[in-house]
Amino acid sequence: QVQLQESGPGLVQPSQTLSLTCTVSGDSLTANGYGWSWIRQPPGKGLEWIGVITWDGRIGYSPSLESRTSISRDTSKNQFSLQLSSVTPEDTAVYYCVGYLTYWGQGTQVTVAA
Repeated sequence: QVQLQESGPGLVQPSQTLSLTCTVSGDSLTANGYGWSWIRQPPGKGLEWIGVITWDGRIGYSPSLESRTSISRDTSKNQFSLQLSSVTPEDTAVYYCVGYLTYWGQGTQVTVAA
């Protein structure tokens, strides 16, 4: 059973950097041929794909967020992380980490406010 758990601050000030970590259990980030993604859902809106890091370390970002996004991983801890810089209130959302686009974390609310 693959399980994912997001962690990070629930409140970020405008212009600062949002940082989240996803801890994976039940599978290795470097095993199989799948990807590990970050997805968010702003209040009252649909899901938005942020980016992915694949089993072999390749990274892809949403074009609309690419200039502010960084995804990385720590294979020794079986974790992957998201950093989103220069945040605004429009970045307020529930952030999910997702494995294979099948296994979802429970989501973590991040609010951008002073």
